[in-house]
Amino acid sequence: MVTELIHLGFSNLAAMNKVIAVVSPNSAPAKRLVQEGKSKGLVVDVTNGRRTKAILIMDSGHIILAAITPETIDSRVRAARKPESREQSEEKDPAE
Repeated sequence: MVTELIHLGFSNLAAMNKVIAVVSPNSAPAKRLVQEGKSKGLVVDVTNGRRTKAILIMDSGHIILAAITPETIDSRVRAARKPESREQSEEKDPAE
């Protein structure tokens, strides 16, 4: 399996195949999740002091706080996967 790394800003990367969800930090449940994660030592803050705009929930239980929006993360994932889909379509036999 290939590890797909996505740039989260400030020279930080995350393995997207380990992400369960990318959520906005504005809701009360998201804020509670971050507070519980901080008390357990599971929060990784990659905002560099900026406002948190996205929360990545990892399959290990870790929580990553990012200074870019969930929409930006989505567009970066889609951009990274776009050449992959082109390669797969080119590999198909034209006779099919």
